[in-house]
Amino acid sequence: MTARALLYCAGGGLGDSLVASVVARALHQKFDRVDALTLPGHRSTLERVPDVDEVLVDDGGDETRLAEDLQERGYVASVVTWATSRTARVPQLAKIPLRVGQARRLYSFRFTNRVTVRSELGDVTTPWAEILLDYARALGCDTDDSAPRFVSTAADGEEAQRVVRDVLDGREFMLLHPANAIATGRGFWPVQGWAALASALAERFGTLVALSGTKADEGIVHEILALTKDPAVRSVAGLTGIGGFGALAQRAKAFVGITTGPMHVAAAVGAPTVGIFPFQTDYPERWGPRGARTAVVRATYPCRPGETKETCPDYACIANLDVEGIVAAAAALIDSGLVRR
Repeated sequence: MTARALLYCAGGGLGDSLVASVVARALHQKFDRVDALTLPGHRSTLERVPDVDEVLVDDGGDETRLAEDLQERGYVASVVTWATSRTARVPQLAKIPLRVGQARRLYSFRFTNRVTVRSELGDVTTPWAEILLDYARALGCDTDDSAPRFVSTAADGEEAQRVVRDVLDGREFMLLHPANAIATGRGFWPVQGWAALASALAERFGTLVALSGTKADEGIVHEILALTKDPAVRSVAGLTGIGGFGALAQRAKAFVGITTGPMHVAAAVGAPTVGIFPFQTDYPERWGPRGARTAVVRATYPCRPGETKETCPDYACIANLDVEGIVAAAAALIDSGLVRR
């Protein structure tokens, strides 16, 4: 009989679910099949993770119906990496015998195996994937490789190739990702630092610089283009899905960008990846990209005490990006001679 486990990672951003997928890899030590239950917007990402056998969606609807569907699949174990009252309750309603989740919460009694998250004990340096693997370890599962995997499809490759042909004229290019959900959602985001960085990358490496992002990021990207007026800087924002983006990152000379889900995807496909962590409240050791050719550029601008990316009134650190340091980090990766994964 096939032993089946469920990875329930329904929360956070796209990067959170991709990083959580390493738990599925560990669970395969003991379980023949490991499925993922995630948010609708994260489905296409996890469908490209080879450690996940099938991707299910929690759309926030009726808990009882969702639990019944899960019960029919016969899972013997579940791991909840983004614990809420809902994600704790559903596996219990589904009568999954082994239920691993976060300790020290009002709903933690619903888990049979409770794990204290190391970050709650003051750990700010252990990579998040390693912290999440503590959930798998509660079931006697582990892995020595905690770097997420992402495999684009043939259709993704065709989508990326069309962008390279039609927008980038078939030329060598780098990806620069200048926005995140907070930037887009709050409605104000300095672009002069990104414009200076885009031009500096184009000049240093002699390539096109393709500004990436979602459809929602197009406004920010167009502001950068208007400011640079550099023909070597072009927009690919909104032109691909996440799979096409991964295929595009594989073709890029390097990926440079603010910490986001696409940063983790770029690292997962083996692109030389520079993650920019501009805020003093960032934790680069915890959230940095994982892979053979990755680097982080830490905060250099002196933020006012207590400011966070969610509350900052002016994003002065973005207006004053460490362009020289970022370019140097990219050069070190590109010139390193390491073989891509």
